[in-house]
Amino acid sequence: MQPVNLKNLVRDIPDFPKPGIVFKDIVPLLSNPTALRYIVDAMFVHYFGTRVDLVVSAEARGFILGPAVAYHLGAGFVPVRKPGKLPFKTKSVTYDLEYGKDTLTIHEDAIKPGDHVLLIDDLLATGGTMVASAKLVEGLGGVVIGCGFIIELDFLKGRERLAPYDVHSLIRYPD
Repeated sequence: MQPVNLKNLVRDIPDFPKPGIVFKDIVPLLSNPTALRYIVDAMFVHYFGTRVDLVVSAEARGFILGPAVAYHLGAGFVPVRKPGKLPFKTKSVTYDLEYGKDTLTIHEDAIKPGDHVLLIDDLLATGGTMVASAKLVEGLGGVVIGCGFIIELDFLKGRERLAPYDVHSLIRYPD
């Protein structure tokens, strides 16, 4: 696995989606074939040897990485979506974001009791999306074995909200 300076490929967008927020744009990172391969490989290597039945990712940017990691781990993939986006019976949870509230849903039959689930997303900020995803998984009887991210914003302390899960991130701000 060839090391890549991932941080150099993340673009900061000030005042998006609202004033005072600095959005971490991963599109330049994902459009670089070497960086994309490194990200997927690094997630695979971290969780290799761990039982993973399913990878769960929340829309929208988590969808980019989740299926690729699931493929390499020999696991299935389950999407977590906004309300009204899944066609079957769903379970939902509402949670706080760093700049508002949101709701996530999952198909009620997507996770079987005892399934070992890896949660993957692009960015860990306050941890709200990942905590909500974990609640959905555990509410269906799944066992969360870890939470993987491309980027972690240390100063927002999302990692603390995800204890005792294994939290793995490839880029951390600040450092």
